[in-house]
Amino acid sequence: MLERIFRRVRGLRDREREKEGEERQRLRRWAVRPDGWRAPQGYENGILVEGGGRMLFIAGQIAWDADQNLVGEENMTKQFVQALDNVLTVVADAGGHPEEIVRMTVYVTDKKAYLKAAKAIGEAWRSRIGRHYPAMALVQVADLLEPGAMVEIEATAVLG
Repeated sequence: MLERIFRRVRGLRDREREKEGEERQRLRRWAVRPDGWRAPQGYENGILVEGGGRMLFIAGQIAWDADQNLVGEENMTKQFVQALDNVLTVVADAGGHPEEIVRMTVYVTDKKAYLKAAKAIGEAWRSRIGRHYPAMALVQVADLLEPGAMVEIEATAVLG
C-alpha cells in the first residue's frame, strides 16, 4: 500500500512541476514583524502564507549521508550543514524550493558548540538559501537518538 501512495505522490510531484510557474505566482509569503519589536537576526517571528499551497512536513533530519552514515563526527558545522542539506533535499524532491520553508526547529546537543560555529553555519546557510529565514527555534537537548548526532532539523514548507 505504501508503494502505491509513494508512486501517487511522485506522479503528483511531476504534474506539479509542469504547472510550477502558474502555481508559484499565486502563493505569497510575508514575514510577520510586530511593530516595536527589534528585527530578528537569522529567523523570522512568523511567516504568513496566502494563496493556498501544499504543506510539506519534514521529519527531523540529522547529518546522515544517503547511506545513513553520520557525517562530521564531533563537528557542529559539518553536521548542521549535512542536516540542512537533507532538509533541502526533501523539499526539492517534493517539487519545492528553499524559500518555501516557513518553519524550522533546530535541536542541538551543545548550544556553546553551535554558537561557536554560528559564523560558519551562517555562511553555509546563505550559500544554500540566501537571506530567506523561516520562523525558527533553536532548542538544546540532552541527547539525540542517533549516537554521535549533534544536530537535528525538522521543518515545514508550503509549496506553491
